[in-house]
Amino acid sequence: MLMNKYIEALKAKQDVRRTLIEMKTSLKNEADKNTLARSLAGDFSVLTGFLEDQDPKVRKNAALILGELGEQEFRELLWKAYCREGTLYVRSDYLKALLHYDCRDYLPAIRKRIREIDEGFVTAENEKHMAQEQNMLKELLVKNDRPSKHRFTGYEERLEVILLTNRLHRETTARQILEAGAAVREKASIKMLAGGLHFETEQLKKVLEIRTYTELLFPVPGAAVLSGSPAYMAKILAHSRLVSFLEEHHDKKAPYCFRLELRTSMPQEQKVDLVKKLSAAIEKESGRKLLNVPGDYEIELRLVANKEGGFVPMLRLFTIPDRRFSYRKETLPTSAAPVNVALMMELAREYLTEGAQVLDPFCGTGTMLIERQYRMSAGSMYGIDILGEAIEKARKNTAVTGMENIYYINKNFFDFEHTYLFDEVVTNLPGEGRTRGEKEVCELYCRFLEKLPEHVKPGACILAYTPCYRVLKNCLKGHREYRLLKEYCINEREGSYMAVFVYNG
Repeated sequence: MLMNKYIEALKAKQDVRRTLIEMKTSLKNEADKNTLARSLAGDFSVLTGFLEDQDPKVRKNAALILGELGEQEFRELLWKAYCREGTLYVRSDYLKALLHYDCRDYLPAIRKRIREIDEGFVTAENEKHMAQEQNMLKELLVKNDRPSKHRFTGYEERLEVILLTNRLHRETTARQILEAGAAVREKASIKMLAGGLHFETEQLKKVLEIRTYTELLFPVPGAAVLSGSPAYMAKILAHSRLVSFLEEHHDKKAPYCFRLELRTSMPQEQKVDLVKKLSAAIEKESGRKLLNVPGDYEIELRLVANKEGGFVPMLRLFTIPDRRFSYRKETLPTSAAPVNVALMMELAREYLTEGAQVLDPFCGTGTMLIERQYRMSAGSMYGIDILGEAIEKARKNTAVTGMENIYYINKNFFDFEHTYLFDEVVTNLPGEGRTRGEKEVCELYCRFLEKLPEHVKPGACILAYTPCYRVLKNCLKGHREYRLLKEYCINEREGSYMAVFVYNG
């Protein structure tokens, strides 16, 4: 057995470094760890003895193996070995091993060591390893003394808000803000940004009900633009009202776990380096009131590069639940983004009819029908799709909404029959793919237009979203029974459009 071979080699002190590395690599799952524990038969001295070996890499790999085994008796041995370790690059590996244990007893010492590194003398030679050690100390701290989750409480307070929206249809979202009475003042108070809207509100819950924005952000108060070194930018943030803003609008005080997101065109290597250095500096300058925990954060601190080379800081709060599209549990690669579908329904709202009978011939996972119902109550709604997987996913998504007027049929639309005619059609038309080029798309769209009269009333309105709008427009020219009312570009880069046209009969 391989484990026995490793153990015998270690007992004989044969090629110890390589043997430990191979043993560590072989511990891929719980079964392998159990095999090693059984092979040692309770005598772990063959491993623990290497914690005092002269070779730092031997000490390192022995510690990592002991951590994987997770025996409680190793905790104190690993901690003492960490405390006496003089080789900087090995220290973080002891801490990595200790992540497998309850280390609450060591929290005061962990905090003290974090402060020592903050205040210590950093050189070009030791900077990397001290940062690694501090990051592992922080992981231990968060694991054993995790900050409690925060609940946002500022829903009725005056807040400065940025809504990111579709760049082409910012006015659509601005109109909804005004209609909801969510802006503090009149229309002039809503400032148009390149990719969204900037305004003040005292009715955040009304803002959250708007379905056509992509993200809700807050400017960092007291920090308009950041520039300079990571340490200088961190000081600006620490002396802004960032922490006080968070504490004023949540039920608990600091610390807050955050991740840093940079939106910039700088090379990836430089970006990663800046994120690391700035995240560490923010922690230090905030007195650990802000903890960089990328895997379990409540706050995203987003820095967006401006034309002058600085960064505009904004906050995205995950303490504010966004439940608008929580029904969308199941998707397909061809599914349209629900915020885009909601936007389409809002753009075309003047063409929708209360209580209409609605058909979606290519319903996919049901998003078009669900968002149609959210925008305006309909009568019976039918979704057809040839793909059985899509129909199952659509049913699951719709069940979450509680909408009982939407029915799904697993069938090819071109074989579909129904007893009555529909008032509206809303659909996401198939585009090009691995088995469908422009010619095939054209043929499909023409068949669609020829089939529709069997299922719709004269005067029926059709809302069709397509990534191949030029093809659809050419097909419509050859079918005079339809009249194009409106076209909306949804995504310029992708060339996707929504067409609104009517069946003349």
